[in-house]
Amino acid sequence: MSNRAPYRLDELPVVLPYYRAARAAARLGKGDLVYYGPMPPFYGVGEVVGEVDGFVVIDFRGTGLFGVHEETLDAAYVQLIPSEHLTRI
Repeated sequence: MSNRAPYRLDELPVVLPYYRAARAAARLGKGDLVYYGPMPPFYGVGEVVGEVDGFVVIDFRGTGLFGVHEETLDAAYVQLIPSEHLTRI
């Protein structure tokens, strides 16, 4: 098993929760591609599949090193993947 994520997650900026960039993030919607701001390589890239009580439900499909498939997170921890990064990851 490889210790490297299948995507170029090192291209994504680390954004700690509750920093200005996290608080100013665009409203997330179903189908948006996102990543877990503090640790992109560990969770990988995910798709927003829903919202429950103000938390977002994300399908990571095991793309990161932790092998997470689905997780519910506070939106302050989740970052939209900037469009300029979509072609590079």
